[in-house]
Amino acid sequence: MVTIRLARGGANKRPYYRIIVADRRRALNGNNIERIGFYNPLASAKEQKIHVDMARVEFWLSKGAKPTERVAQLLKQASAS
Repeated sequence: MVTIRLARGGANKRPYYRIIVADRRRALNGNNIERIGFYNPLASAKEQKIHVDMARVEFWLSKGAKPTERVAQLLKQASAS
């Protein structure tokens, strides 16, 4: 099964997340199918906090991919702004 989930990056105490499409059986930061956006929870006023390629999200959802709970919340935020 394919999922849309977060993969953590960044330094200690400076998290940065990539929104990826990956096989559910793979490691969290392992091999992924496609990177479709990012989420930076510590973004300053000048930086972009969230960016998602909504066309690719719709494509993967139509193919049966399931977003995690947190990614579903982020997708709502991204579509609202």
